[in-house]
Amino acid sequence: MLFQNRHHPDAALSLLLTCGFLGARLCCSSASHDGDWPQWRGPLLTGQAPSADPPISWSETENVKWKVMVPGFGTSTPVVWGDQVFILTAVATGKGTAPESPSHSGPRASKELHQFVVTAYARKTGKELWRTVVNETAPHEGHHVDHGFASASPVTDGDRLWAFFGSRGLHCLDLQGKLLWSKDLGRMRTRNSFGEGSSPALHADKLVICWDDETDNDFVAAFDKTTGSELWRKPRDEATGWSTPLIVVYQGKAQVVINATKRVRSYDLADGTQLWEAGGQTANTIPTPVASVDTVYVTSGFRGSALQAIALGRSGDLTGTDAIRWSLDQNTPYVPSPLLSGRFLFFVAANKAEISCVHAKTGAIQFGGQRLEGMTGIYASPVSAKDRVYILGRNGLCYVLRLGPNLEVISRNKIDDRTDASPALAGTEIFLRGHKALYCISH
Repeated sequence: MLFQNRHHPDAALSLLLTCGFLGARLCCSSASHDGDWPQWRGPLLTGQAPSADPPISWSETENVKWKVMVPGFGTSTPVVWGDQVFILTAVATGKGTAPESPSHSGPRASKELHQFVVTAYARKTGKELWRTVVNETAPHEGHHVDHGFASASPVTDGDRLWAFFGSRGLHCLDLQGKLLWSKDLGRMRTRNSFGEGSSPALHADKLVICWDDETDNDFVAAFDKTTGSELWRKPRDEATGWSTPLIVVYQGKAQVVINATKRVRSYDLADGTQLWEAGGQTANTIPTPVASVDTVYVTSGFRGSALQAIALGRSGDLTGTDAIRWSLDQNTPYVPSPLLSGRFLFFVAANKAEISCVHAKTGAIQFGGQRLEGMTGIYASPVSAKDRVYILGRNGLCYVLRLGPNLEVISRNKIDDRTDASPALAGTEIFLRGHKALYCISH
């Protein structure tokens, strides 16, 4: 069955959906102010920037406020706060032994030293403000040929910034670049040496990371954001995963939802107690969940398709119960996360340049698997602002679509770079991180 609707929310929920879920979403986010993109998936953790009004047209010669070359390599999303833009990167130093020749899954264990770097740029000019090396080491295993050693995105609350390089540590800096504390959490062993990429999640005074790999040491853990002290740790039985935890507040209780191959699980943020779980996702789970006022949406798309709308407020094993409000098994993403904007959920098919839209409340397909001509594939997650949806392909081509139940193309825009990192929308600007350069697109 392609589509299954098991439960219709009541009229009050429908009204909240129509209004854009703002109350619920703001509970999920760090306390950002207007014009910021403080974390992976933006201020509301849905891909939507409610106060942003970025351009709808640009090129290498139009509406480029600034463009700066970025040292090293990374595919993490830029983070924007106030007058600063932050990125993570890994820089090969040339010291030590070079990696083996890449295969389909990238180089294996490398003895070449890399610097793991957090860099801040001036939002107005693109000038580099500071660059902090948080670790210098030789990675113990390689990465997928399309990615590198800096795939996770940082998060900030406006006072501090946290960067998670996985096996290269969890780090806290102030916004002047001073390293405040670091945590060595060990070494991951990822499937096929595909590498690491789960970003940290922040809520109130707690920072949460997920550590799913091929060892028996899988866990989710929460840390005091100020001191780095470990507050709790819960073991997990999972394969390698790359999904970032989603922290959502429902009926006054914050919970951590983690998408994964074997089970989607939710944990009480206060102490790590598992609240619920559900099966039904594909292998190699990557997309981060998104949530509305009482529903969390989880999706995956490796060698299959899965999208589930799961009711919040339940407990235990929800597999096969009416807690699964609706489900879909076609055109779901492998790498990109879904976008929740207003009444609609947008997502791409696998990593192909095919876009779909469903009604978030009912799961009804608005349009499905529509080809975006000229794109060669998509790793970046869709984002939205105002009445627009931005879909960025791997070849620097970005479609701007009209937000709504019909596929309406507003514009097509191209830059001269490979673009696998997701865009960040903040104020009147779009920040695009390419393989070579960081762009600020503005009116």
